[in-house]
Amino acid sequence: MRRLAAPRVTFARILHAEWVKLRSLRSTWYTVACLFAVGLGITALSMNSAGADHGTAEVRDPTRLSLTTYIVAQLIIGVLGILVVTSEYATGLVRTSVAATPRRHRLLAAKVVVATAVAAVAGQALMVAAFLLGQSLLAGHGVPHAALGDPGVLPAVAGGGLYLSVIALLAIGLGTIVRATAGALATLVGIVFLVPAIAGVLPSWTRGLFNYWPSQGAAAVLATVPDPAYPHPWLNLGGMCLGVVAVLAVAFVVFQRRDV
Repeated sequence: MRRLAAPRVTFARILHAEWVKLRSLRSTWYTVACLFAVGLGITALSMNSAGADHGTAEVRDPTRLSLTTYIVAQLIIGVLGILVVTSEYATGLVRTSVAATPRRHRLLAAKVVVATAVAAVAGQALMVAAFLLGQSLLAGHGVPHAALGDPGVLPAVAGGGLYLSVIALLAIGLGTIVRATAGALATLVGIVFLVPAIAGVLPSWTRGLFNYWPSQGAAAVLATVPDPAYPHPWLNLGGMCLGVVAVLAVAFVVFQRRDV
């Protein structure tokens, strides 16, 4: 009897499998819903408060003000990136995934592509929605506001979506290295909040790193008014991207060599 050849495990098939796994998790949709609910809720509260405080006076950077929701959004989208990896370790599904895809680097690469695509779409949609909501609330208070066609506004909004996508990539790398949701999330919180908070007590030779640090120099792309401390925000974001690539490189090596 002739034996049927097993279907070839192509990268496209791996991508499809990862997409099916991601979209079938309820936690994925809960996280995305939380991203928009919390993100837009913070925008509404902060912009109403700013409009009431300023009266009819001009806000220095209304675009940046409406995009400050990224501070919390980066943690929520980080949870999404972490769960892409750690949810499989928690359930033991990672053993099945590795058995079905012996070339582990292709499996992790598929997770990175799928999760980053979802994070990019969700993050960019949030930034656009936050900007439109924030500016409409400022207009309702009679405060001068910005439009997407104004100089520097579109790059700032697009930069916010890109920034959140890079945070998702960082979260995937941390999730792969740590293999536990709580540990990876605690590490992410430490990176984006704790380290900048203690910058003043760190050695002086480390200060230059904050030009490329999440929530510091890299987040300067969300502003339309130049910040003297970060005169080249896109260069800062590029430096952050290089740092995240380094974390992902470590994640790929660890995922390839470590037992599951």
